[in-house]
Amino acid sequence: MKTFCFTTMIAVFLLLCSYGIQAQTNDTKLDQMELMKQFLGSWKCDVAKDTICYWDIKSFGTGVEGYFKYVTKGKIVTEGKELWGYDKATDKFILSEMIKGVDIAFYVTWFSPKNKCVMFPYSGISNSERATSKWEVEFTSPDVLVETTFVNNNPVKIDKYTRVK
Repeated sequence: MKTFCFTTMIAVFLLLCSYGIQAQTNDTKLDQMELMKQFLGSWKCDVAKDTICYWDIKSFGTGVEGYFKYVTKGKIVTEGKELWGYDKATDKFILSEMIKGVDIAFYVTWFSPKNKCVMFPYSGISNSERATSKWEVEFTSPDVLVETTFVNNNPVKIDKYTRVK
């Protein structure tokens, strides 16, 4: 009787483990294209005393395009354009950013989980843990996103963007 009970317990344990392993391997992949739509719209962020960032994101092809400007006391002090394109091979978005007066920059970004994404300079795609800079964005609601800037894995700045209606 003890052997039967012990054998049954082992069989149940193995059955539960195999279902657990199967569930882990059948996880559905996040739809990066759909999740990127969370960015669509106009955003505003108070980035410093008397300085506001305005950021507009629109659909374009298999990605999004953006325009941003920093305004201090009613005057544009910085502005730039972005193009975010989806790369099927890596299941990530590649971002090119051009800021007036600055060299072009390339970044890679992806969502994991649904309300958070990370962004790294494209040069850090092969080893994101060692990237000298990165950004984490969390959508805390449909109309609020919080962006944390990291340098050498240390948070150095947090900005809160609010959707402009």
